[in-house]
Amino acid sequence: MAFNPLHSSSAPRHTTENRPASHVNISVENLGKKFNREWIFRDLSFTFQSGQTYAITGPNGSGKSTLLQILWGQMPPSLGKVKYTSANGEMPSEEIYQHISVATPYLDLIDEFTLSEQLRFHFRLKSSRYAMSEVEMLEKMNLLHARNKYISNLSSGMKQRVKLALAFFSQAEVVFLDEPGTNLDNQAFEWYGEQLQNLPDNALVFIASNQAIEYPANAQKLDIMRFK
Repeated sequence: MAFNPLHSSSAPRHTTENRPASHVNISVENLGKKFNREWIFRDLSFTFQSGQTYAITGPNGSGKSTLLQILWGQMPPSLGKVKYTSANGEMPSEEIYQHISVATPYLDLIDEFTLSEQLRFHFRLKSSRYAMSEVEMLEKMNLLHARNKYISNLSSGMKQRVKLALAFFSQAEVVFLDEPGTNLDNQAFEWYGEQLQNLPDNALVFIASNQAIEYPANAQKLDIMRFK
């Protein structure tokens, strides 16, 4: 891709609307995951801090996606503990989903919905980060023309933009992005970079990728291969 908005601009993230900004940190202690007898990673201890972007790097199949799934609670670790903390102390596990948003290639949209129906369904379950109408949201996604198309009829690039928009537009202190540039053309990738920069200053962002173009130059890097 010729244009990289994540490396060409040092503009800070912008604070957005809705509920007051809160800070969520994630601490992991002696974290490890193995399948059968093979360790995917182990002995990972770290505190991921609010307001930071972390690039989880490593080759395909190295465990980047597995780590993210453990961090957001979809998969249990084989060893260790994941702890979310806020100003009120340690967060109960049943409350974590309220504070996260996720975009990954393996979490599917609902093919039987139109794009408008997908947005309405999602934002009945999750508050929006922005005070926008449905039309304004579709315009912000550059997908107003596709509002009545079924998800099953959208191109792979359009589906990826929808997944990213749901993650970016949801009210969440922690944002997980797994291979976010998948299927994006240059224009859509520029849009992705803009939405990433527009996240509020307190957001904790994870980007799993083996492509440096997908995360900001100032992201803190964690190489999963160090924990084999």
